[in-house]
Amino acid sequence: MTQREIERLKELDIKASNCEPLTSEEIQERNELEFKRNKEKVYMSLSGYDKYYYDNQCYKFTNHLLKCGFNQYKAKDIESISIVNCTHYGASIKARLSSGGETNLKTYNDKKEMLGFIVGYNEAKQGEDTRQTLAEQLINQRHK
Repeated sequence: MTQREIERLKELDIKASNCEPLTSEEIQERNELEFKRNKEKVYMSLSGYDKYYYDNQCYKFTNHLLKCGFNQYKAKDIESISIVNCTHYGASIKARLSSGGETNLKTYNDKKEMLGFIVGYNEAKQGEDTRQTLAEQLINQRHK
């Protein structure tokens, strides 16, 4: 994404978060800019009605891995994450490591299997975050 596109997306996000109405053209522009931003780490074709959904799921997933790490790799060990689908080798989630190497974090037979894992991972993470928030609220209520 260019700097101009990043700034335009920020403008539209601020407008939306301030509950200002967006025109249908602005909504479409925002969707396309988010799609372009989210697609930067995704190296596979996403098309059809669900392309925005899966693209957003991949974006959330890669950001979480960069923030929290994955399996034996800590966040400081991971420089970047890419999601790849190759017709010959299948689908995979790759990490470029801070040490200079690259590794497959997970591999799959096909794109649908990988996208199913990503969506499931995000759903589980969201459920965990919700449980943690509820537990913190209960603890805070007991200490009052």
